Amino acid sequence: MELSDIRKKIDSIDGEIVSLYEKRMRLCEAVAEYKIENGRNVLDPEREQNKLLSLGELTEDERISKDVTELFRQIMAMSRRRQYSIMTERGIKGKPPFMAVDSLDTAGARIIFQGITGAYSEAAAIAFFGNKADISPVATFRDVMRAIGEGRGDYGVLPIENSSSGIVNANYDLLTEYENYIVAEQVLEIDNCLMGLPGAELKDIKKVYSHPQALMQCTRFLDKHPSWEQEGLGNTAMAAKKVRDDGDVFKAAIGGRRAAEVYGLKILETGISVGGNNFTRFIVVGNQRIFLRNAKKISICFEIEHRSGSLYEILSHFIFNDLNMTKIESRPIPDRPFEYRFFVDFEGNLVDSGVRNALSGIREESRNLRILGNY
Repeated sequence: MELSDIRKKIDSIDGEIVSLYEKRMRLCEAVAEYKIENGRNVLDPEREQNKLLSLGELTEDERISKDVTELFRQIMAMSRRRQYSIMTERGIKGKPPFMAVDSLDTAGARIIFQGITGAYSEAAAIAFFGNKADISPVATFRDVMRAIGEGRGDYGVLPIENSSSGIVNANYDLLTEYENYIVAEQVLEIDNCLMGLPGAELKDIKKVYSHPQALMQCTRFLDKHPSWEQEGLGNTAMAAKKVRDDGDVFKAAIGGRRAAEVYGLKILETGISVGGNNFTRFIVVGNQRIFLRNAKKISICFEIEHRSGSLYEILSHFIFNDLNMTKIESRPIPDRPFEYRFFVDFEGNLVDSGVRNALSGIREESRNLRILGNY
């Protein structure tokens, strides 16, 4: 048989598949109507599993059996997504409990950050709220979340990701522990400098202090000075303050120019971050479920079954609804060894129909979905 003849037969079969798929989807729409009328969930995992097993047994070819199972797994997923869409159109699903606002209420707001005066988190707070805002420090990231949750502060500012050293693990975990929500973000350029006492010189330095993330951001510079001892502290401003308070010319800190000014230190070297372009993304959290009407980014987290294809099935909701996923991270789940919680950022607004469709599907097909914020 000629190749052209084979292709004609394939084209004919493909046409039949399309026609049959269309008929199947019409029946799935009828299923959605039934489920709406009877208050049934879209996902019926027991039926789907039994259906996949029976379909795989329709052929004796083991390889084709696997193909058939995968094919119908995808068809069922597409059928579910169509049902979620119908339910969203009817207002049955897809209304997250967040209130839209035109702007954040920042008048008289109390702003909390981790660290001390001169910290990058304070600089991010000033950049977002202005230098006249009521901005106060606390000792730890957890203290920030606790203060917001207990009403002792209105907004908290936390670093979440650095362009060279990656995510701040602790703050991803804290987002799942506290009922606080991301309401905004602030990107700050990080101009790490090496600073010492007024009389110090680069050749004098024997020990360097900074936040562990800042030390990571400056690894190439620090690698040029292998004899220097490195010690991590709570944040970069604390490192600058320690150098000032210790009064030891052999000690230096890595931090921002403002920290050097605040604590009267001399800048010994500038531009020491890896790659030169160094930015940190900070999130602004509050304890109210609000989002700006013009918000363009959504952050969520969820858990899934530990089985082949489960993450793919969840992420397919973004593809189906034409949503651009901008970030995905995973973090271990405490007390559940080698199981992970996923964090996803994607573009959209909670009022968008595609967003509501995707969230409906993810909520039903995952475990413990949380919308962390729309900002």
